[in-house]
Amino acid sequence: MTADRVSPLPRSVHREAPPAVKAMVRLIRDSWAKAEPHLTEVTLFFYGMLFTLAPATRDFFPINMEVQRNRMVRALVHVVQMVDQPDDLVPFLRQLGRDHRKFGVVPKHYEAIGTALLAAMKRQLGPDWTPQIEQAWAEAFTIIARQMQEAAAADDNPPNWLGKVAEHRRLSWDLAMVRIEPELPIPFRAGQFLSVEVPQRPRLWRYLSPANAPRPDGSLEFHVRAVNGGWVSRAIVSHTQVGDVWRFGPPVGRLTIDRERGRDVLMIAGGTGLAPLQSLLDELGQFGENPKVHLFYGGRTREDLYALDGLRATASANPWLTVRPVVEQDAPAGFEQGTLADVVTRYGAWPKHDVLVSGSPAMIRATVSRMLVAGTALEHIKYDPFTID
Repeated sequence: MTADRVSPLPRSVHREAPPAVKAMVRLIRDSWAKAEPHLTEVTLFFYGMLFTLAPATRDFFPINMEVQRNRMVRALVHVVQMVDQPDDLVPFLRQLGRDHRKFGVVPKHYEAIGTALLAAMKRQLGPDWTPQIEQAWAEAFTIIARQMQEAAAADDNPPNWLGKVAEHRRLSWDLAMVRIEPELPIPFRAGQFLSVEVPQRPRLWRYLSPANAPRPDGSLEFHVRAVNGGWVSRAIVSHTQVGDVWRFGPPVGRLTIDRERGRDVLMIAGGTGLAPLQSLLDELGQFGENPKVHLFYGGRTREDLYALDGLRATASANPWLTVRPVVEQDAPAGFEQGTLADVVTRYGAWPKHDVLVSGSPAMIRATVSRMLVAGTALEHIKYDPFTID
């Protein structure tokens, strides 16, 4: 569980969790609230226990564990806290289980991870760690591990794919386009993400989304912006060389467009969060008739909208697509000013649209929350939990 995750949003449209599950999750959340201020201590004990119980798991992580920091523990806790949201959790876990095959994870590793997590929590909480709390954490982790293992066992695809960098081009000082030619076709769908390991940062897997739909030659195009403090993104932008070999995990993600559904589509993209939506537009371009698509594409300034000219060219040739550029400051003519959350909700609740949101975790949280307040039905909103560094 190496991904950062967007914090769960309310899911009023989901099945009602049984009272026993609600009570279990309440115990988990209350106990985590006491432990979270001491996350560093919990994390250090967790990794120490994990590497003692299952030394082979050390190879799953980068040599410099400072880079990993609290990432895995936070991801584990986010997932554990979602046990009462099966409509979201089960598909996410099954994708995660397939993805973790790339590490060589086997059932005994899940057991070691669960034991280490509970041991770290017990050590931190001391007398506040009751038998009831321990049972709640154990039951939740068992549900998680079972779903992931079942999905991994049922997957007939390779655990990972290799691809060679065929092109690396700087689009700006902090943004690069990288084109990859895989050895074997990667069976991804438009809108999905892939976990990626680059040779400059071994064992530091990050999620990236192709900006293209599947092509006959299998090539993939990624747009990567260097994030402040981002070890992987900065290495990709500044140090990638033609001929480098990247390693990919299985495709994940749930951003899709159902052309038969009869509903128009609202796309909301922040920065390089445009990539999966661009992939979906690429796919729609293969058809003559499509639902109407409104794309709000935002950034802090005009310079952040690196793909705007290309999107406008696509819209000029496809009457089903409308592109609305948004900047937070100094809006030129033809642009709207404000955050994406501000601008999109000025138009109301978009009741006749399926909504796809892609960007940073903060942007997704703000936009989805504002749309819910504006009256957008949550079952019509899709976003992915994966971010890049």
